[in-house]
Amino acid sequence: MFGLGAKELIIIAAVVILLFGSKKIPELTKGIAEGIRNLKGGFKDVDDTKSVDDTKSVDDVDKEKV
Repeated sequence: MFGLGAKELIIIAAVVILLFGSKKIPELTKGIAEGIRNLKGGFKDVDDTKSVDDTKSVDDVDKEKV
């Protein structure tokens, strides 16, 4: 993995634990996972809105809703 050996990964993990503390790491990973989920959901919403017939103009779609 990127030319890093076991010793380097252990040192990096130790530094991360020292910087953030063992209690903050799960909170950080939870926040990152939640952000990724929100990002994926946002992309899904954009895809759903694009599924409306692309040949119609925005005005035509608004008129159909009324």
